[in-house]
Amino acid sequence: MTATAPAGEALWSRCGGCATLLYRKRLRRNLDVCPECGRHTRLAAPERVRQLVDPASFQPLPDRAVEVDPIGFVDVLPYPHRLTAARADTGLPEAVLCGTATIGRYRCALAVMDFRFLGGSLGCAVGELITRTAEQALEAGVPLILVTASGGARMQEGALSLMQMATVSQAIAALREAGLLTVSVLTDPTYGGVAASFATCTDLVLAESGARMGFAGPRVIRQVTGRSLPDGFQTAEFLLRHGQVDMVVPRHALRARLVAVLAAANGGRRPAVRAGVPGHPPAPPVARPPDPPPTGAAARDAWETVRLARHLRRPTTLDYLETAFDGFTELHGDRLGRDCPAIVGGLARLDGRHLMVIGHQKGHTNAEVVARNFGMATPAGHRKALRLMRLAARLGLPVVTLVDTPGADPGIDAEEHGQAAAIAENILALSVLPTPVVAVVTGEGGSGGALALAVADRVLMLQHAVYSVISPEGCAAILWPGRTAAPQAARALRLTAPDLCRLGIVDEVVPEPAGSAADDPEATARAVREAVLASLLPLLDVPIATLVQHRRRRFRRFGAARVGVRAGVR
Repeated sequence: MTATAPAGEALWSRCGGCATLLYRKRLRRNLDVCPECGRHTRLAAPERVRQLVDPASFQPLPDRAVEVDPIGFVDVLPYPHRLTAARADTGLPEAVLCGTATIGRYRCALAVMDFRFLGGSLGCAVGELITRTAEQALEAGVPLILVTASGGARMQEGALSLMQMATVSQAIAALREAGLLTVSVLTDPTYGGVAASFATCTDLVLAESGARMGFAGPRVIRQVTGRSLPDGFQTAEFLLRHGQVDMVVPRHALRARLVAVLAAANGGRRPAVRAGVPGHPPAPPVARPPDPPPTGAAARDAWETVRLARHLRRPTTLDYLETAFDGFTELHGDRLGRDCPAIVGGLARLDGRHLMVIGHQKGHTNAEVVARNFGMATPAGHRKALRLMRLAARLGLPVVTLVDTPGADPGIDAEEHGQAAAIAENILALSVLPTPVVAVVTGEGGSGGALALAVADRVLMLQHAVYSVISPEGCAAILWPGRTAAPQAARALRLTAPDLCRLGIVDEVVPEPAGSAADDPEATARAVREAVLASLLPLLDVPIATLVQHRRRRFRRFGAARVGVRAGVR
C-alpha cells in the first residue's frame, strides 16, 4: 500500500500484510492503518505532520536544504541525479520536514523524516536541518520531537554523513543540559546511523505499532551470523520487551500520547524565583513531629504486621496509580536490553500537578506475583528507575516512590549484571537529585532494594507496612537456631511504622482502614493521596540547593553518635 494518493490513483488498494482489498477512502479515514490486520502503512512526512499537529499550526523551518555532493559519488547514476529524482517523486527538498507547531496547544519543534526520499537516509543536509530544528527548540525553550524513518547514513556522502550522527546528538545534548524534553517516535523502518544516534538518545523513545528498529538490518545479521532470527525480531513489541523503548503506541493514539508527555514537560517548569519575600528564599519545611504510635487494640504484634504487609489483597503500585493518582503514562526499559517487571514508573498527575511516580510491583495472585518477580527489582529495574528519576529532574518534575519489596533480586543473573552497583547508583543519585522526592513505604520495605527508592525528602509509611535491614526469616536463620524464630526476630528488628517513627527514619505514619489496607483499598488510596500532597506541596517552594542540602542532612543524622543519643532518650 502507498501512503499518499496521487491524482488518478485506484479507488482500491491491497494490504501488504493480509492481502485484503481495501477501499482507499476507508483506509485514509483509518490513518492508513489496515482495518483488518492493523498493518501500519508508511506515511509521507507531510501526512504525518497533518496527523500529529494542531490544524494550521505548523510553520516550516525557514532554512532551505542546501544541495551538497561532497565526494562526487557515482554508482549507476551520479548522486545529483538521484537527488533530483527524489525531489520530483516526493515534492520535498530533502528527506526531512522540519518546523515548529503546537500539539494539543503545547509548542514544540518538530523534525519528521520521509523514507520515500532516498530511504530517509541521513546526509549533510538532513543532519543540518535537524540540528537547526534542535537549536530553534533550544532558543525558544520548547521540546523537540523527532519522527524517524530511515535506512541509515547516506552512503553517497561518505564519512561526512557519518559525522551527522554526532552533530545531531550534540544538539540533543544541549537540549538535555537546558532541561528541555526530547522525544523520538520510531516509525518503520529506523536503522543504521539514525537508530544509533538521535533516534535512541532522546529522553523518551516511543515506537509506532509494527515499527522496526535496529543498528544492522535482519538480512545483514543473518549473513554475518549464519543464524535464523526469532519471530518479531526488531519489531516495536520486541524492543519493548527488551527495554529499548518507553512504549509502543498505535497510530490512532500517538497524538494523544504526545500531548500527555508535552503536558508533563510543560507542567514541570519551575520558575527561577520561588514565591516568597523578595530576596529571601523560602525556608525549608519544618519536619512535623511524628504521630504518637498507636496503642491498645491498634498496636499490632510485629509478626502480625509483617503478615499484613505481605497480604495478596494489599494495594500494589499499579492500584495506587489507578486510584490515588491521575492520568498515568507508563514508561518502560533501562535502554540496555531489559525491562524489569518488578519496577513500574512513568508520568502521572496529582491534584493537577505533573510528577514522576516509580514503585515496586507485586500482584494479587500467585501467577502475578511470580510474573513480577515478587516485587524484587533486577539491576535493569533499578536502572530503569534511575533513568526516570533523572528525567524527572531534567524536566523539573517531583518524584514520588512507592516501596513494596522483600528486597532486591538475589539471583545469579542479577549478580552477573551488577546488582550491588545498580542499587548503589540509585542511592547516590537520589542523594543529590535536584527535585523534590517523597517516598511511601506501602507494604514491605526490604533492605537495600527498598532504600534504592527511599532516599527522599519525606518518608511516609503505611500503618501496617514494615521496613527493615533484613527479613525476619533471614534474620532468624542467621542469628537464631532456625527460621521458626521469625516472629521473635520481627519483634527484635523494630520494623513497624511506630518503631521507625520513633527512630526518626519515617516522618509520618499513614493510617489504614479498620483491619488493614487489604480490607479497603479505596480508602487507603485516598489516605495515601492526601499524605503525599501534604508532604509534597511544601517541598515545591524550597530552592533546589536548599532541598538537596537538607536531604543530605536528613541522612547524615543517622550517624552512630546521634542514633545512640536518640536510643538512649527512648
